[in-house]
Amino acid sequence: MAPLADLYQVSMAYGHWRAGRHRAPAAAELFFRRPPFRGSFALGAGLAEGLRGLRAFRFSAADVAYLRSVLPSTIDDAFFDYLATLDASEVTVTAIPEGSVIFARVPFLQVKGPLLVVQLLETTLLCLINYASLVATNAARFRLLAGPDMKLIEMGLRRAQGPDGALSASKYSYIGGFDCTSNILAGKLYGIPVRGTIAHSFIMSFRCLEEVQPRELPPRAGGDPMDLADLAVSWLQRVCDLLQTPPSKANQGELAAFVSYAVTFPCDFQGLLDTYCVRRSGLPNFCAVALALHQLGYQAIGVRLDSGDLAQQSKEIRGVFQACGAHFQVPWFGTIPIAVSNDISEQSLEEFRREGSEIDMIGIGTHLVTCPLQPSLGCVYKLVEVNGSPCLKLTEDEEKMTIPGIKAIYRLYDAAGHPFMDLMALEEEPSPSAGQELGIRVLGRLEETTKVIPTTVEPLHRTYFRDGQVCEPLPSLPEVRTHAQVSLNLLSPAHRRLHEPQPYPV
Repeated sequence: MAPLADLYQVSMAYGHWRAGRHRAPAAAELFFRRPPFRGSFALGAGLAEGLRGLRAFRFSAADVAYLRSVLPSTIDDAFFDYLATLDASEVTVTAIPEGSVIFARVPFLQVKGPLLVVQLLETTLLCLINYASLVATNAARFRLLAGPDMKLIEMGLRRAQGPDGALSASKYSYIGGFDCTSNILAGKLYGIPVRGTIAHSFIMSFRCLEEVQPRELPPRAGGDPMDLADLAVSWLQRVCDLLQTPPSKANQGELAAFVSYAVTFPCDFQGLLDTYCVRRSGLPNFCAVALALHQLGYQAIGVRLDSGDLAQQSKEIRGVFQACGAHFQVPWFGTIPIAVSNDISEQSLEEFRREGSEIDMIGIGTHLVTCPLQPSLGCVYKLVEVNGSPCLKLTEDEEKMTIPGIKAIYRLYDAAGHPFMDLMALEEEPSPSAGQELGIRVLGRLEETTKVIPTTVEPLHRTYFRDGQVCEPLPSLPEVRTHAQVSLNLLSPAHRRLHEPQPYPV
């Protein structure tokens, strides 16, 4: 894991080593400067991967040989011997629990240890936490827009930035609130529920019912198999009579595809309705096959739309399902789940909410995994202390100035249970208490002192890594996901809203 770094980290490490400063005690902080997506918050993610990276931090013999080949030949051989002995056994990491809401300028994690090692860890930790937190935050925004009851499926594997990006997106969108993924490998590796529907290619591969083999399906309760294709044809006429649409407009290849899929998966039948025409073909064909399955004791599990006005079509489809359920006396038919996909974005979800819809599940890919509204969270990793002396970066860009010293981080809550401020204090300062009046200075308004009285005070950082080992039990992925939703729900509406939120003071 140690070579997962920028070259200049090793060059600086050599400078520290040659100057005899490599073992000086140092501390660094990882944080982001601005809230992503023009919101007020982010979700902290990637901590578990970062800790695994620390445990695996070492240069192998092959790593050292490679560094010899790319660094200047004037570098002392003893430095390479020293690199071969490095590990993270003297590093201590404190952090906010993974899945927590975090805010700009507040350290998500702090790293203490020998200066050379603290420096070398910078790029590795940024790589493991930046994208993870960005995707988790993006997913959380989709969840907030969709509401708690909508099923969300991550389906960005084919759009992600390579296999590593795809796996990370599946994992961290689950933390952010998605229910499942289409990514089989992510399901295997992380235990995320895996879901899928059916593609247009399957439907387009059929031309007529004669291609369907096998055609027979036994009733669920037992008995002689029946020809599902014949049943579907008879039901198609009845459905078309109800919908007042001619059966001749229903595509026979699509009907054959639905029958074939239903024979193969009678307990998991679902239809993709928009390969040809939703109203005249996809919908009557699906209803016919679903009713034929019902005649044999099975129940269809849903439909998907992948084009057109998704909100309006979902309402029309729900109306047809309800009409079929009432007319054919099949009560569950009116509640068949409706899933949608097709380049879904935040704007799409806002439109669904504004127009109203009958959508039960949303599949989101490109706009989730690529984060087009903000391609990077912009986390940075800055030294705050070396040899007991605070470090301060001064620059003409005020945003890039750092806050010196090792800090303790507290979250202050009001009487309603909402966090209203994060407080950074020097590590040696007394801890604030609930009910205590505190004199604070808010970043961006440092010239004025404000008095606050928190109802509850929560220390945010826990020690997760010490003496080369993870020293705090790490929660499972579902536990991190649950913690993320709890953390989001604690936010006040003013800080949780996605557009023009009230700035969160630090």
